[in-house]
Amino acid sequence: MTNAILFALLAGILVSLSRQLNGRLALSTSALIASFWNHAVGFAVLTILGLIIGGLWPQGALDAPWYAYLGGMIGVVFVASGSWLIARIGAVNTAMLVIGGQMVFGVLLDLVRGAGGNLVMSFIGVAMIIAGMALTQKRD
Repeated sequence: MTNAILFALLAGILVSLSRQLNGRLALSTSALIASFWNHAVGFAVLTILGLIIGGLWPQGALDAPWYAYLGGMIGVVFVASGSWLIARIGAVNTAMLVIGGQMVFGVLLDLVRGAGGNLVMSFIGVAMIIAGMALTQKRD
């Protein structure tokens, strides 16, 4: 469990760093161009890793339903919007709003799926995130 927690924290650090780098690139070019290069370089790296490690085209990949492949398109929107937002509202606000959106939608998905867990505690956690976001906003 400790390794999973550390890995999740590292992933969060890398997401924040990636957002900053893409935001900086978007300032020099545009959010669309920053997103393009993010995905082009990512595709190249994943292709090389897939060829080295193997399993790039797993058995049954063609049997997956069409909507299973929408994650790539959603990822493009996520990266481009993050690149655009960082330059306009800053890294902290972008991160908090993205995390807040993820938490709200995650709780709603669990609710719709009938997933186990304590939904009351999940709602309280989401409320605390939203309250934290509100507290960090500048007041004139």
